[in-house]
Amino acid sequence: MNKQTIEKRSFSIHYGKAVEEEISKLVSEIEKNEHLTSRFESRWLAIKLIEGDPNILEKTIAIENTSEVVESSIKSVEKLKKRFSDDLDSIFADKRYGWINGLVREIVDKSQAARISVSDRIDKVVTNRILGIPIFLAMMWVVFKFTTDGSGPFLDWVDGVIGGPITNWVGSLINLVGLGGTWVESLFMNGVIAGVGGVLVFVPVMLSLYFALAILEDSGYMARAAFVMDRLMHSLGLHGKSFMCMIVGFGCTVPACYATRTLENEKDRILTGLLVPFMSCGARLPVYVLFASIFFPQNSDTVIFLLYLTGIVVAMLLGVILNGTLFKKRERSPFVLELPPYRMPTLRNIWFLMWERTSAFVRKAFSFIMITSIIIWLLMAIPVNGGSFAETEVEHSSFAYINRGISPIFQPTGFASWQNAGAIVTGFVAKEVVVGTMGQIFKVEEAEEELAATSFFEDLGEVVSSFFTAVVDTIKSIPLIVGIDLFEGEDEDTNTELMAIVQIHFEEVSGGHGALASLAFMVFVLLYTPCMVAVAAQIQEFGAKWAIFGAVLQLVVAYISSVLVFQGGLLLGLG
Repeated sequence: MNKQTIEKRSFSIHYGKAVEEEISKLVSEIEKNEHLTSRFESRWLAIKLIEGDPNILEKTIAIENTSEVVESSIKSVEKLKKRFSDDLDSIFADKRYGWINGLVREIVDKSQAARISVSDRIDKVVTNRILGIPIFLAMMWVVFKFTTDGSGPFLDWVDGVIGGPITNWVGSLINLVGLGGTWVESLFMNGVIAGVGGVLVFVPVMLSLYFALAILEDSGYMARAAFVMDRLMHSLGLHGKSFMCMIVGFGCTVPACYATRTLENEKDRILTGLLVPFMSCGARLPVYVLFASIFFPQNSDTVIFLLYLTGIVVAMLLGVILNGTLFKKRERSPFVLELPPYRMPTLRNIWFLMWERTSAFVRKAFSFIMITSIIIWLLMAIPVNGGSFAETEVEHSSFAYINRGISPIFQPTGFASWQNAGAIVTGFVAKEVVVGTMGQIFKVEEAEEELAATSFFEDLGEVVSSFFTAVVDTIKSIPLIVGIDLFEGEDEDTNTELMAIVQIHFEEVSGGHGALASLAFMVFVLLYTPCMVAVAAQIQEFGAKWAIFGAVLQLVVAYISSVLVFQGGLLLGLG
């Protein structure tokens, strides 16, 4: 081969999500220092500092204004040592040898078959050209089946605790300080508890989802999933590494945007960054669970699975369109992926992944969501046509007035009402707020009921006893995941007051097509802008122009898709 025809290619080893996040943070610090970037390649230096290379560390310290970079590298090393029980050198070595092994497999043609390991035997099935994608889809279906069936009893438990004992205790404290019946009581009951509490109800759902995903990730299967989807991605003209970023997007869009830094080509990064938001992040799951449980109680897991699959399909179709238009002229870079050996997942790693992701969800509930809930309550408390502050009917509030002007836009989607428009608008802040907003709106509207007088210890006893009931119900639900009902005939009532009110509301606004309208609503939530933090991450990574383009694209696709779902369903006589 002529030397002139040899294409110069750059390769980048992916060290895993946890390590890559720390590398990305350190790269950002290094690139702020011109003295460092003029002497070292940023990513190489970040890796060497995290590895603890004494020679490179000494040279870095000797350069001007590098104290912040060194401090950041120390923090990253400490965090990774807590995350991994192995020595960091072993982690880096394992990833590099895995990368080399993958490269050798791609370019070396062995005349005699080498000894086949257990991992290789499994990979012959799960990475098979024909069976690979169906197996991946089946694994995802099991994940969502486990998420819905396994978390249901605990979802009811948390809802009962928040709506019962916690509401009782907060109300008692407010009365104790003499503020009962005032706007302060309304703020806590109809603002904080209805908004934040309505979101915290879904913490068991998040724990179940991240538990299942952690098992797949820690066992080594998720790397196979990326490898399997790489073939499909290439056939659509997309980069294989893009799907790795999309897999991260199942957890949260923000780190998925940062994960695009592993792509060498700038246009590949931007294209992938535009597609990542269509992956259904964990924050959307509470909306799916609420509506699927109301309108599709017997098939809620299948509906949720199909929504996640829809996000993947839409992203790929848009990828093909953008690849043939805005990103037509771009260089293609190779895709080399390390396939680690299969390992038995450890409880330590599973718990770490579950806690890390769910705690981020809870922190958001007590920051963005609480602030948004208070703003929504304030808008609901301000009357438009006379009335007293915090005593006006919700339909006469500023919140209703603002969203009545928006709601006609959603007429073709089947869910046109100021309540639903308000939930979608507040969902721009964070998708969890959609459920919280509905909790605030409909709990304000419903008639206040006098709660039975109970003591603190009676409430506490009820919390404990209902917890153990939820544990028993969860154990009973495990056989249902594989379609076996060992407790046939037992009636479970999983409906909450919010579910009943939402069901009636959607039936009314859709003209009796509540199930179809709810499906259109879920599709809209799936496809429109994930959250404000995700937009900020896109601005940081790809620039304001592409971030704005992405947000507009997501809104247009969401609206068109939801209209097609509802109007198409009506034409087919569904819903």
